[in-house]
Amino acid sequence: MQNPRIASTSARTTERAVMQITPQVRKILSWYESDNPGTKTNLARILMHGRLAGTGRLVILPVDQGFEHGPVRSFAVNPPAYDPHYHFQLAIDAGLSAYASVLGMLEAGAETFAGAIPTILKVNSSNTLATAKDQAVTASVGDALRLGCSAIGFTIYPGSDDAFGMMEEIREMAEEAKAVGLAVVIWSYPRGGTLSKDGETAMDICVYAAHMAALLGAHIVKVKPPTSFLEQPEAKKVYEKEKIDISTLAARIAHVMQATFNGRRLVVFSGGAAKDTAGIVNEAREIYQGGGTGLIIGRNSFQRKREDALKMLDQIVGIFLGKA
Repeated sequence: MQNPRIASTSARTTERAVMQITPQVRKILSWYESDNPGTKTNLARILMHGRLAGTGRLVILPVDQGFEHGPVRSFAVNPPAYDPHYHFQLAIDAGLSAYASVLGMLEAGAETFAGAIPTILKVNSSNTLATAKDQAVTASVGDALRLGCSAIGFTIYPGSDDAFGMMEEIREMAEEAKAVGLAVVIWSYPRGGTLSKDGETAMDICVYAAHMAALLGAHIVKVKPPTSFLEQPEAKKVYEKEKIDISTLAARIAHVMQATFNGRRLVVFSGGAAKDTAGIVNEAREIYQGGGTGLIIGRNSFQRKREDALKMLDQIVGIFLGKA
């Protein structure tokens, strides 16, 4: 028979743990009606971590640029960033929600930073030496479990000639990830095919890409902030007929959130190419005003000197806390 004192202590501990989940996070978890307790626990780990814990907002550091752009283009401007530990520590010290990276980078800090911050394993990658608008699968669900990750991350390229194959790959990997209690993050970046360069960030294309990621079962969707350009003539007619407001970035963010199940999916927006601090902060403010979940900001973080990156991230987190 269990000691009553132990049982009472256990009950109080369980109650405290349950009470740590805020009503906002409970509401978000309720959106994912088919998911098992393991997956919801891992989503909660991300949503309840860092300075934004419990708010339903996220700021994530992603570092997959070594694959995507090469080490010199990624890290030479800030040489300490060649060290994988640098990125773990930056995300932790900035009080971010999670750290996302590729297999080798996470393996290089897995023991030192175990349990210090939720991690997302990016399981496919491209590189600038290739011409195909495609990505290779470079890690597995098993790797994510072994490394203690909360989620896997996967990129699709809507518009690419290889898009259908990428969608089939993530369908299989998402099924496997969810079965073992991991969350799924989908980077949805339109490119290739008949898309123009402006079309990659066009309003109609970005909202389509975000919707596709939600349809593919993503818990968290990552897209670029859309411009007011409209790529498809058929879509342009609808925007004009229905008088959909896309005049400001905040309005366009709100439209993306509407397209991701009327705000029932988490959507983080890419920080994109290098910008000055004022540009990044202003963009973050409009994402917040438009109801976006948050920002996933890589190059604009780790390509700055550490002290400058921490100051900038402090401003961004403050915005999503509603303080600026």
